Amino acid sequence: RLRLHDGKLIKDRRYHLRTYPNCFVAKELTDWLIDHKEAPDRETGIRLMQKLMDHYIIHHVCDEHSDYKDAKLLYRFRKDDGTFPLSKDVKVFMRGQSLCEKLVSVEESILKVREENSVKYQRTFLGSEMIDWLIQEGEVENRQEAVELGRALLEHGIIQHVSNRHHFFDSDILYQFWINFRRRRRLTELLNENSSRALSESPDSPFCLRKLNPDPGNTSFLSVQTNKEIKVVSAVRRSSITSLSGNSNAYFSAPPTLVFPPVAECNPKSVLKRPVTNEELLSPGAPYVKKTLTIVGDAVGWGFVVRGGRPCHIQAVDPGGPAAAAGMKVCQFVFSVNGVYVLHLDYQTISSLIMTGPRTLVMEVMEAIE
Repeated sequence: RLRLHDGKLIKDRRYHLRTYPNCFVAKELTDWLIDHKEAPDRETGIRLMQKLMDHYIIHHVCDEHSDYKDAKLLYRFRKDDGTFPLSKDVKVFMRGQSLCEKLVSVEESILKVREENSVKYQRTFLGSEMIDWLIQEGEVENRQEAVELGRALLEHGIIQHVSNRHHFFDSDILYQFWINFRRRRRLTELLNENSSRALSESPDSPFCLRKLNPDPGNTSFLSVQTNKEIKVVSAVRRSSITSLSGNSNAYFSAPPTLVFPPVAECNPKSVLKRPVTNEELLSPGAPYVKKTLTIVGDAVGWGFVVRGGRPCHIQAVDPGGPAAAAGMKVCQFVFSVNGVYVLHLDYQTISSLIMTGPRTLVMEVMEAIE
């Protein structure tokens, strides 16, 4: 975005007697991506910009197009018109980036190479050291507030215990920054995200199915179909670490990453009797009612499966899970996730929104009127 401002691709433009501030022409931007080696060809450039649209980073200036079109259409970065959604997740990420930059740039930083169990770790700090530093720099008012900040950073995958066995505590436990904020990232990395690739290999998204048994070592989840047949699929956990179950001695056996194990096929056949379009759902007088569900995830997930796309639907619901308790049913269509309109998205993108969001999930669904 800043490079486009510097290159004057983003500027005020006039169209049909109206001036649109801080916008760019899609076709010009695709040319720029290729010229600056950010994309090898136009098709890749279009896919990259669509990714930014799906993540609410750019949008059409009049919101008349939900797809990125390689044409003489005007688009704008949401940061430039104040519509960028500053969700809790985004705020935590920006706070983590700010703290990391501050720590890296100061002399005598608490970030050091340290060793634990004969293994050396980069950018490490002690929990108590971080809390002392946060209070000293005026980032927080007291130790309790510092602990809460540290826990939020850990749950969002920004910091972690070096061997990934502890949550954040005011103690001499060793932590490190999990994200290297100073690494130069290329746009094409967006198309190689492990989350999307792993999810696209499956006919649906079993990321939110529940454990078969409460045993912490168990890695089986239930997939419940409409014919009551039970199949077992590989365990897939949320990306943000929230599986504490209220236990202060909780530990984590897997790092906060979106690299999932291979998943077995489950629910290959859609539960929908026939395909339904967005136009049909939203048309005046359509036989659908909108409901808001608040689902508090447990140590494993929320207990449902999303499938399809444009619109997505609920493919399966664990009858003993949080989603069922909130009123979720199969065949409901997903209208919004945590305030984000998602009818135009596919299940991979919706799955990513859910997995990287808070533990308390607010979903709007559309249900057929019987």
